[in-house]
Amino acid sequence: MTDADEASEALIVAGLRELTPEIAVVSEEEMAAGRAPFAGGGGAVPSLFWLVDPLDGTREFVARNGEFSINIGLVRDGRPVFGVLLAPIGGHGWAAAGPGRAIAFTPDGTKRSIRVRTPPASGLVVLSSRSHGDDAALDAYLDGRPIAARRRLGSALKFGALAAGEADLYPRFGPTSEWDTCAGHAILEAAGGRVETAGGQPLRYGKPGFRNPDFIARGG
Repeated sequence: MTDADEASEALIVAGLRELTPEIAVVSEEEMAAGRAPFAGGGGAVPSLFWLVDPLDGTREFVARNGEFSINIGLVRDGRPVFGVLLAPIGGHGWAAAGPGRAIAFTPDGTKRSIRVRTPPASGLVVLSSRSHGDDAALDAYLDGRPIAARRRLGSALKFGALAAGEADLYPRFGPTSEWDTCAGHAILEAAGGRVETAGGQPLRYGKPGFRNPDFIARGG
């Protein structure tokens, strides 16, 4: 955790609570401080709640490589239905509010619709975490698949790249939290992709401890 995490969270959470006071907000730093509005899992989960990571990719932020993001996602009945991903360095980002409504935007206000691509015949472009994950498990998963390139990228920016048709696959083996994935998941699904557990089930939200299992994010 850095001062930037806390400052970003204070602004975002205050804004969401003013805009939608009836909707619970689950955010990373408040969870770490023991201020969860409800417990993940079981019958305690409301049908609608926000998931916020005010600074996803803290290691990348500290390394000053620009590969960190701000993630704001909305969950309805265990599914991500709205998401905003912002890359503060450069000011570009992605957003979505349902199927076919995924966009990329730039600092000058330009917006364009985005959609996942059909994997090219030359092979898949595979994304992996710059600072986290299980490389041995990833190698085993990719064995035998046609791979054109493997690229490391920090934070939830990987979901934006998949949604915009710049890559094809992001297998994640290793711990993540729901606020790491919710916004990107909503955007990727709206662009025609999907996120599933390693067992092939849709990734759901409101799980105990807000922890994700291993998952596979796919483009076209």
